[in-house]
Amino acid sequence: MSDRNFDDIAEKFSRNIYGTSKGRLRQAILWQDLDCILQGFGTRKLRILDAGGGLGQTACKLAAMGHEVLLCDLSGEMISRAQALALEQGVSGNMHFVQSAVQQVREHLDSPVDLILFHAVLEWIDEPEQVLAKLWECLAPGGVLSLMFYNANGLLMHNMVAGNFAYVAAGMPKRKKRTLSPDHPLKPENVYLWLEQIGWRITRKTGVRVFHDYLREKHQQQDCFEELLELETRFCRQEPWVSLGRYIHVTAQKPESQG
Repeated sequence: MSDRNFDDIAEKFSRNIYGTSKGRLRQAILWQDLDCILQGFGTRKLRILDAGGGLGQTACKLAAMGHEVLLCDLSGEMISRAQALALEQGVSGNMHFVQSAVQQVREHLDSPVDLILFHAVLEWIDEPEQVLAKLWECLAPGGVLSLMFYNANGLLMHNMVAGNFAYVAAGMPKRKKRTLSPDHPLKPENVYLWLEQIGWRITRKTGVRVFHDYLREKHQQQDCFEELLELETRFCRQEPWVSLGRYIHVTAQKPESQG
């Protein structure tokens, strides 16, 4: 198995993803969807798996709401940073941490969970369809998958806007091992098909950063953030904008009638 381990670039990941307008925007749009998901469960305390949970920002916020969260990650460095954040925010009592590949996380669960978060991980995995099948086994009937993946359409659009014609013509090969550009950009139609073939019912699709990365005046990403967020929110759940997002967030439910 050669899935990406972030031990060597954990600090770069923290600085370049969450310390930027693109990270703020990603979290804002994601939480709009997560709030809807949580409302669907009512007021009960949930058992949540954050698979490939990284630095733990989302997991800690859910733990602060009173939910029980298991965060797993292949990277020991990411686990350490997530534990430190949980301690800092006073939510360690609602969290558990396991250093594990997603493929083996079922071994660490006493029973299936109500909600699985799988954000920006699928594009780093060699066999994405098989991993989605493994996550199906971790989810209780009626449970929900929150899946965010790196969109191949967005990558192509970004490079065309930048005028990288030769790079696009060459198939957009990954240039550096240590870059934060994912190993396996995913075509949305493939991801939707995998989910449906496994048995999930897709209930929502949201484009994440449908405009942000394409702005000609890059300073507007920071200077006009609130206006940008308002427009992203207005259009990000409509086509063609969903399919042009740099990421796509999919909400999918496991039917009650299937185990």
